[in-house]
Amino acid sequence: MFSAFTSRRGFAARLATLIPGLAAAGAVAKGVPSPQAASGVKKLDYEGKPAGTGFITPLILHNDTIYIAGQGAHSHDPEGKFPMDIETHTKKVMDNVKTLVETGGGAMDSILQLTVFLTKIEDYDGMNKVFKTYFPNGGPARTTVAVAALPGNSLVEINCIAAIVRKG
Repeated sequence: MFSAFTSRRGFAARLATLIPGLAAAGAVAKGVPSPQAASGVKKLDYEGKPAGTGFITPLILHNDTIYIAGQGAHSHDPEGKFPMDIETHTKKVMDNVKTLVETGGGAMDSILQLTVFLTKIEDYDGMNKVFKTYFPNGGPARTTVAVAALPGNSLVEINCIAAIVRKG
């Protein structure tokens, strides 16, 4: 171990590992915000208020981009007392997506990309029928996949990325 300090290469290697740690310690001591806090990431709830420490954050804003967590038809309806058809579920999910995108400062036409998860690929046409009503000017880039199941007995779940079009 002592020989590592006696050669120039060994000394330089040890010094190089210490310098980044010293810089970070100095920044913390001076009250400089962490890189994460300074990054401009905003984690928000459905009302646009700072999200708590929950497991899933529904809305994240960063660098003029909106990230929406997967929205299922069960969202905001813990009893799940709505019909079990793809049209009803897709409308519920798209209403949630629209609310969150607008809360984040975007619009339906500012949605860049969606990922759609269906519990049955046979529901693709029914989902598309509703989907088209939300995008009369043409839809965003989209991927649709069939999955074995979704939380809350939802037939569809959608997450998306959108651009902020107005500063809030």
